[in-house]
Amino acid sequence: MRVSVLLAGWAWVAFASSAELDRAHKLYDATDFEQSLKVLQAVPQKDAEVWELIGRNYYMLTDYHRASEALEKAAAGDPGNSRVALWLGRAFGRRAETSSVFTAPRYASKAHQWFEKAVELNPKNLEALSDLLEYYLEAPGFLGGGFDKAQRVASQMSEIDAAEGHWAQAKLAEKRKEFRSAEEQLRRAVEASPHAVGRVLDLARFLAKQGRFIEAKENLAKAEKASPNEPKVIYTKADLLIQQKQDLQVARDLLKRYMNMKLSPEDPPRTDARKLLKMAEGS
Repeated sequence: MRVSVLLAGWAWVAFASSAELDRAHKLYDATDFEQSLKVLQAVPQKDAEVWELIGRNYYMLTDYHRASEALEKAAAGDPGNSRVALWLGRAFGRRAETSSVFTAPRYASKAHQWFEKAVELNPKNLEALSDLLEYYLEAPGFLGGGFDKAQRVASQMSEIDAAEGHWAQAKLAEKRKEFRSAEEQLRRAVEASPHAVGRVLDLARFLAKQGRFIEAKENLAKAEKASPNEPKVIYTKADLLIQQKQDLQVARDLLKRYMNMKLSPEDPPRTDARKLLKMAEGS
């Protein structure tokens, strides 16, 4: 009798935890990271999946120290999970960016290790490959960076997805200051994935960085026509207007609209939009 009661109790705890996890995921997807955290913190028996989502919530709230702590627990509980390794690499990468010159190299090295681990666990994880590519492009040689390594990753991405491969080759060419090649690769990425608005935005941002604002606007107009209510399109348009210091009132209106939209975790955070808004307001 006692055994059956215990089993029933454990089954109820598991069911309740699963329901709370589902709720926390929905809150996370709605970018309500603080409420998602509250739900997860109340889960009595935290497994790797719970710790992962706790870590991702902390990451989105820019608390990278707590994010890495939670994600380390997730990695310990599920050592074969490529996604967990990727997010742990991201958390350590942000800690490197936001820490002192004395501790940054240690965190950067950990980010490098976890990005490589994520790719090792799943060689077709394009997000992990993308982050590893950017690490190789940005990190100095003594921390594991290098163009040759980036080229190998770009080639690996090309074998998995043509558009992703062209994007990767463009990033590498731009870093080498081979701007004509970078533009060609970005245009090929658009051709390889014609319905992906993000590819058009990548090209628009690149052209803007080259000071080719008219062409950037033309590509942005294409993205607007295809997805007029896409948050990334609205954010990018505001960003480009502020870069040009043109139509700042339009940019301000776009950013206010953006901050009131339903966003996803993949969209630029509202904190970035607020920073842009302050720039547009001249503060």
